[in-house]
Amino acid sequence: DVQLQASGGGLVQAGGSLTLSCTASGFTFEGHGIAWFRQAPGKEREGVSCINTDGSKYYEDSVKGRFTLFSDKSKNTVYLQMNNLKPDDTAVYHCGAVSLGYGSRWCGPTLASHYYGMDYWGKGTLVTVSS
Repeated sequence: DVQLQASGGGLVQAGGSLTLSCTASGFTFEGHGIAWFRQAPGKEREGVSCINTDGSKYYEDSVKGRFTLFSDKSKNTVYLQMNNLKPDDTAVYHCGAVSLGYGSRWCGPTLASHYYGMDYWGKGTLVTVSS
C-alpha cells in the first residue's frame, strides 16, 4: 500500500521546538516533491514549506528563519524542523507528495492552492503551541 505518514506533533510552549516527520511507504521520495500544509481551526489551509524534485525549497513568510525542511533519503523521510514556535503556529500539519510530472511552479507562494494536486497525503499531526 502507498502511504504517507506524518508524525511528531505535540504540545509545546511558545519559543519551543518540534520536528515533524513525513515518511513514505510503498513509494520513494525520489522523483517526488514534498510539501507541508497546515490548517488551524476556523482558518484556511496554508502552504508552509516544500521541497521540489530539483532540491529547491520554499518557506511561507511567517515561518522563514524558524522552520527548516530537510530529508533523509535512507529513511524515505522528510522532516520539518520548527524552532521558536508561536501560538499562531498551532494547527494540524499535513504532508503531501507530488510526482515530477506535476511541474515545478507548485512549490512556491501558491503552494496552498496545490493541496489537491498532490498525489499522496498523510494524516495530519496536531501541533499546539501554548502562550
